[in-house]
Amino acid sequence: MAVYIVFIKDETLDQDELAIYAEKAGQARGDHPIKPLAFYGDLEVLEGRDAEGVVVLEFPDREAAKAWYDSPAYQEAKAHRLKGANYRVLLVNGVA
Repeated sequence: MAVYIVFIKDETLDQDELAIYAEKAGQARGDHPIKPLAFYGDLEVLEGRDAEGVVVLEFPDREAAKAWYDSPAYQEAKAHRLKGANYRVLLVNGVA
């Protein structure tokens, strides 16, 4: 069953750190089976608090998503994301 990692950027703190994150996160993709479904496109908040941006990544299963997220390459990138912005990150199962 497909699963999704959803990144919701709430507030930018340091644009330089986000630039480093973007470069390292791209490199962290490696051969992981990631399918980007949404990537900082135009968004409209219909309910709840505002967001600066949203990324939705599809993976074939939970194990693949966690393998990418927990990989040393992504964890190195993540350190810069944490310095660069406040995010919410969700892992959600798709519908079978």
